[in-house]
Amino acid sequence: SALPRAAIDAGLQSHMRSVYNTMCWGLGVTGLSAFICGNVPAVAKLVLYSPLGLVFAFAPLIFLMFGLTPAKMLRMPTSKARNMFIGFCALMGVSFTYLFVMYSGASIARVFFITSGMFAAMSLYGYVTKKDLSGMGHFMTMGMIGIFIASLVQMGMGMFGEPSPMLHFVISIVGVLVFTGLTAWETQVIKETYAAGHGRETNEKLAIIGALSLYMCFINMFQFMMSLIGQRD
Repeated sequence: SALPRAAIDAGLQSHMRSVYNTMCWGLGVTGLSAFICGNVPAVAKLVLYSPLGLVFAFAPLIFLMFGLTPAKMLRMPTSKARNMFIGFCALMGVSFTYLFVMYSGASIARVFFITSGMFAAMSLYGYVTKKDLSGMGHFMTMGMIGIFIASLVQMGMGMFGEPSPMLHFVISIVGVLVFTGLTAWETQVIKETYAAGHGRETNEKLAIIGALSLYMCFINMFQFMMSLIGQRD
């Protein structure tokens, strides 16, 4: 028999709470990790000015591509998926050490609160809208690939000549727009993938996968906002 509407709504609300709580834990771990690394000179030096720095810079990406794919997370026990997510967030924090070296604490806090407001508004829109956002989601995904290619071009210009401030500005603006749009779409996807019939274990894993996707949207929005309006130390 079909579940009563109230039971479905209560289950979905509980699921979304779990998604946001997990994401907030992840952001807390990232912030703490970055703060510690950025404020302990010996660690900051190791992360930023030694060959290990490259390892720390690319480790989160490798982790994401090979360890934290949705298919792999659904196959592993919930506790392992959660621990891997927290481990990934800690690694991201290490790769963000440069933020605490380059920018003032007040500036980081200000941009964090602005990003939080934008994220909350777009995630709420994705949750309540009746409009199908999949078309926008695919368009934003194409935009994300464009940003990646443009960033590689900018990096190449920096290595072999002078990086373009104009290109950097355009990448940052487009980056904020793309990940703002993706926040709404990902929220809608998370809402639609929940079903009481999946069972508790599967929904717990889906909540961690959802938390990871929203975490990535927030982190990328924050990074692009820092490069746009962050005040350097």
